[in-house]
Amino acid sequence: MIRPATREEFKRWLGQFDRKQAAFALEGTTGWRFVVEELQAARMEAHLAEPAETRARRGPKRRAKTDRADARLLRDLLLTDNLPESWIPPTHLADLRTTVRLRRALVESRSAWIRRMQAQLLHHGLPSAPHLSTVIGREYVLSAPLPPAGHQVVEVGSRMLEIFDEEVEELDRQLESFASRHVGCQVLQRQWGIGPILSTAILAEFGDTRRFSSSRQSVRFAGLDVTVEESDGKRTRGHLSRQGSPVLRWALYEAAGGAWRKASPDHDYYLEVKRRLGPSGPAYRSLAGSCVVCITNWPTRATTLSPKPLDLGAATPTLSMILRLAPLCARSRVHADVPC
Repeated sequence: MIRPATREEFKRWLGQFDRKQAAFALEGTTGWRFVVEELQAARMEAHLAEPAETRARRGPKRRAKTDRADARLLRDLLLTDNLPESWIPPTHLADLRTTVRLRRALVESRSAWIRRMQAQLLHHGLPSAPHLSTVIGREYVLSAPLPPAGHQVVEVGSRMLEIFDEEVEELDRQLESFASRHVGCQVLQRQWGIGPILSTAILAEFGDTRRFSSSRQSVRFAGLDVTVEESDGKRTRGHLSRQGSPVLRWALYEAAGGAWRKASPDHDYYLEVKRRLGPSGPAYRSLAGSCVVCITNWPTRATTLSPKPLDLGAATPTLSMILRLAPLCARSRVHADVPC
């Protein structure tokens, strides 16, 4: 048992394996990153186990679940080559993923405060304010005839929105700077509806697409596959699995959301699905899945891996090839002062 679970303590414990060949398996839960980094620094094999599939390999029979039993299961799965492994992203993509998720968390917190302020107006029977992301909307809600407690809520909310706006703008500048230098982001932006922010989110969350043998696997990784439950002739209507990264699904939905515009190359398909299934939701989900297929299967005439900049006018490389080049492009990394 390693206590406390810190980098320095783990590094000290790892010293007993110095100059020895060793392989370690650990679950992909909170805290895995520093363990993997120290194992790689010590030139040892690190295997990151996918928690859900590892739990399924334990079997349906109920047994006592302890840390020692979990470690024994990981050891046995690794020795028998049955360990369900997760992909370990390189350092710069892991940092980019952290930054993208931080931005998404700030945007969600900002939206929560907007809803809280709008709820105060509704609670006291006042008309809804204009969008609170605008100056007019905030001036309106601050001047609304609310009781002292309600007025305090909108005052605090207004200050919080200003803080969120400043932080999100700073992160946007960092991500846009990254996207302007990274070839993979430039290629992703060729897809209709994908801009600098979405391209960095998709690149960070998808990672190396070479680990997918087909576009069907990439769709399943994004959580856009339809689940099916069938037994004795009965078939339950499927729904999206929603497994995997919520940030990736958000980015794909945002990219598909522009299909309602007439200029979109997918506008006719959007109208067809909407006419057949009703609301816009199924159309956006279908387009998001199509976006994953396009990203995974972009054609390319490039056959070699080179650290030189790609001529995007001559060839459209696949995302797999772009991600092979990513570790070689040091200038594409997120700056060290990016908040994570």
